Amino acid sequence: MAEAGTPSPSRPRVGARARRERRAAVLFLLPWLIGLTCLVIGPMLMSAYLSFTDYDLFNNATWVGIENYRSILTADPDFWQSLRVTVTYVVVSVPLRLVVALGLAVLMNRQMRGMAWYRALLYLPSLLGGSVAVALLWRQLFGREGAVNQLLGLLGIEGHNWIGSPDTALGTIIILAIWQFGSPMIIFLAALRNLPAELDEAATVDGASRARRFRHITMPLLTPIILFNLVMQTIVAFQAFTPSYIISNGTGGPVGSTLFYTLYLYQRAFAEFDMGYASALAWILVIIIGAVTAINFLGSRRWVFYTDEGRS
Repeated sequence: MAEAGTPSPSRPRVGARARRERRAAVLFLLPWLIGLTCLVIGPMLMSAYLSFTDYDLFNNATWVGIENYRSILTADPDFWQSLRVTVTYVVVSVPLRLVVALGLAVLMNRQMRGMAWYRALLYLPSLLGGSVAVALLWRQLFGREGAVNQLLGLLGIEGHNWIGSPDTALGTIIILAIWQFGSPMIIFLAALRNLPAELDEAATVDGASRARRFRHITMPLLTPIILFNLVMQTIVAFQAFTPSYIISNGTGGPVGSTLFYTLYLYQRAFAEFDMGYASALAWILVIIIGAVTAINFLGSRRWVFYTDEGRS
């Protein structure tokens, strides 16, 4: 029997095993840490430095301080135009996409024959994402000789150059964004299938209609998921690039109506090779997205309901 205070013979073995497990964990995490450092943190720090320089890829960077930021905010009308277009796109497309996604999730939350196929079919547009092929297809659909005008012609309605008109070009891209509702729809569907059924059953026994149950029970329980989708879809919308680039042939036209912020950043970086200026644009976008995300979280205190609030 071991004396009191004498270390157990198994303790060294336990300590050695713990050290081996820590080393194994570090080895497994090492590829991710290298990627994070080399592909994320490193480029971000370099971009932050370049935003205070005049750099064109071919000559050494020259320190200019806050001159890039001053020029962007005070002497660059294209910056304000791109910001205006992007904010319009975000404010219109994100709520509509979430409304469509939630509505279809409610319809898909039923036990019907073949429902799995319907869900897969509705999710298909999101699998294509912001691909070039989808943007090219969209440009063909809404072109002067596209399928949309051909369908209108069958109805006796004169066609319109949807892509070529500054009044409707952005609208076609917003429709494309709404059409790709699959990702938030799947998240809403998963949340609906995990809601506590007893609350809805109790309201049904009390005689509440389906509309009242959805308004007073389902919607409050879904508010955390609505917040999650709102934040994620807002960030994605601010970063939209491919539809604008393909539909406008990289110009942001007509008359700057589809000049997304990311497209303008791309033009300054890879068309004009003004990397310092483009880096400053990128960091302004980071600040804008961070501010909008913070506003969403602060505002959520008034309308998001958590079922575990008040529990010990």
